[in-house]
Amino acid sequence: MLRWEYALLVRRRQAATNDLGFEVIFSWYGPDGSMIDVTPYGDTALAHLNRAGDQGWELVAMSEDPSLPGNNELHRYHLKRPRTAAAPRQRMRTGRPRRPIAR
Repeated sequence: MLRWEYALLVRRRQAATNDLGFEVIFSWYGPDGSMIDVTPYGDTALAHLNRAGDQGWELVAMSEDPSLPGNNELHRYHLKRPRTAAAPRQRMRTGRPRRPIAR
């Protein structure tokens, strides 16, 4: 059975901390629950989505939060990829160990 893992790329446009307009910040929320600032890897959503695609991620949905006032924007890019199969666990033997047959 094919299993998926999911990730989220978030693009935030917000007022800059230095009062010089606005800044765009990209955050990556990985399938393990980690959050990484990936802003240094690109300045557009397309750059980040292409980078994720190179790693096997597929865009499945995009949403925008219209409730933010003023110049703030929030875009969420939902991604998935097939989960790598874990190595099968070795079964434990039941009963007594077999002894070699003497000949």
